[in-house]
Amino acid sequence: MTRAFNGTRRACLSLLATAALVSPLVAHAQPMQEITYLLPAPGTLPAFGPWMLAQAKGYYEAEGLKVNFVTARGGVDVAKQIGAGNAVIGGAIGDTPIIARAQGIPVKAVAVLGAGSLTQLVSHKDEKIESPRELKGKTVTVLAYTDTTYYALLGMLSKVGLTKNDVNIQAAGPAGVWQQFAAKKASAMAGVPDWTVSAMDAGAQVDIMPADLYFKSMAQAILASDETIAKNPQLIQKLVRATLKGMKDIMADPKAATAVYVNHVPVHKGKEASIQKAFELFNQYVYAKQKVPGLMDEARLGELQKFYVTNGVVPKETPLKDLYTNQFVLAK
Repeated sequence: MTRAFNGTRRACLSLLATAALVSPLVAHAQPMQEITYLLPAPGTLPAFGPWMLAQAKGYYEAEGLKVNFVTARGGVDVAKQIGAGNAVIGGAIGDTPIIARAQGIPVKAVAVLGAGSLTQLVSHKDEKIESPRELKGKTVTVLAYTDTTYYALLGMLSKVGLTKNDVNIQAAGPAGVWQQFAAKKASAMAGVPDWTVSAMDAGAQVDIMPADLYFKSMAQAILASDETIAKNPQLIQKLVRATLKGMKDIMADPKAATAVYVNHVPVHKGKEASIQKAFELFNQYVYAKQKVPGLMDEARLGELQKFYVTNGVVPKETPLKDLYTNQFVLAK
């Protein structure tokens, strides 16, 4: 009897020991929820550093998510795809919902990555341009005539009494926008930190004027559909939380963030100094001074929408509460 009991006890202990070894593996092998995350441009651009760091450092994985980044054709296309249910989440600019809602696309911004504008007015140092007023009669490059950089430029010009007819604005595409500027075929460009660093690497000596000084356009944003926000808020919460951690890492230590980023996006190997400079510019002009990381500034959004209506970009104003929600960045 005792011998049988001891045998049974040994068998049980053996099973428990095996279970103790196996259970972490079983837990780790739990299937991750696979998510398609749409980006408005190639994910290899330094502008998407927060997203790539969140992926590289396992922040999405820690939330139980396997995130696949897919490139769309700009922010409005991202909004359309999300609104159509082809993806649950995507990246754009904070003002993209203004344009999307005007087209009947039911999306909101659920986080904004920074308190500043993604766009800066970058000029040649020797041209000594100290105000948008001095752009009169000069050539300025933008990405496209439907891009946020263009609208930000128009907004800056409007604050000094100029219109698009007073300046030679050239839509030069994602490479030409900085290449033409660096080659001195343009006096200035309405650009983002990525392009500024590219122009500097090409030899341009630059002055940088934040668009915010004249016109408060917006930073990058995370977009989700009304339906997903209502039916699966936990998923949006996870994605927002993980992505903002990536932004905070860049803000805390751009040099350390650069090392992780370049290891994860190896196309930039050998360009660490340029990536770090881009991250530092994002910190200085875009990410900084946000009271709560990710928080939408409703007053800023409202002023921007008024400008869009006045300039015929959208036909009428949309209620501001339909354009964004701060519920995910304020959640504890």
